Amino acid sequence: MKTTLEICAYTVDSAMNAQAGGADRVELCGGRLEGGTTPSKGTMKVAREKVGIDIFPIIRPRGGDFFFSDIEFEEMLEDVKVAKELGMNGVVIGALTAEGEIDIERCKPLVDAAKPMQVTFHRAFDMTKDTKISLENLIQLGVDRVLTSGQKMTAPEGMETLKALVDQADGRIEIMAGSGVLPTNVKEIVEKTGVSAVHSSASKVIESAMKFKNEKVAMSKDSLDSEYQRSITCEQVVSNLRSELTK
Repeated sequence: MKTTLEICAYTVDSAMNAQAGGADRVELCGGRLEGGTTPSKGTMKVAREKVGIDIFPIIRPRGGDFFFSDIEFEEMLEDVKVAKELGMNGVVIGALTAEGEIDIERCKPLVDAAKPMQVTFHRAFDMTKDTKISLENLIQLGVDRVLTSGQKMTAPEGMETLKALVDQADGRIEIMAGSGVLPTNVKEIVEKTGVSAVHSSASKVIESAMKFKNEKVAMSKDSLDSEYQRSITCEQVVSNLRSELTK
C-alpha cells in the first residue's frame, strides 16, 4: 500500500518544489518561526493556481499554545470558510482545553464548516494529557487524520506510541507521523509503526540574493543571525523521501 507523503511548505515556491519532488499533499503554512500559522489569502490563492496536488492550509491564528480565545476561534472559523472558497482540499486544525483535552466545543464547528473538505488535526494532539481518549474524541468528531510525533520531540523517538495509536485507530482515522522525518529514517518509521502517511518539511537553507546587507538591523530579534537566509522545501529531499517510501 502506498504511503502518503505530505510536505509542510511555508511559501508558494516551496509548495511547487514539494509537488515537483513527488509529494502527495502540501500542508501550507505561514509563520515558520512560530511553528506554522494560517497562510494569507493571497498565499492560498496563488498556491492553488500553481500547484495541482492537494493543499491543506493550517488554521492557526498565532503561535504558542492551543488554548484559543473566543475572538481567535472566530478567526479560525472564518479562515476555514476562506480556505473552502479558494478551493483548498482540506484544512489542518487543532484546539485544546486548558486541561489538555481536545476542545470538542470548538473543534466540532470547525470540522462542520470544513466539510466536504478533509480535516487533519495537527500536533496539538501531542500536547494532550491522554492520547487514547483524545484519539477517540477526534474519531467521534469526524476528523480524517491526526499528525503526531507520538508525544515525543520527533517521530523516531515516538515510534512506540505511534504504533499504539495505529493499533487503536484500527482504520477509523489515519495516523500520520511527523517531526524529524528524513530520507534516512522514513522507511523505518513506516515499517515499525504501520502509519500510512508521513509528514516532513524536507527543507534546506538558502542564502539571500541581496547584494547590500545591513548587518546591524533585523526585522526580529529572533532572526538577527539569519536575516539573509531562509528555509525552503528542497525538491531533491522530497524526491529522496518518495524514493525511500517506494522501495
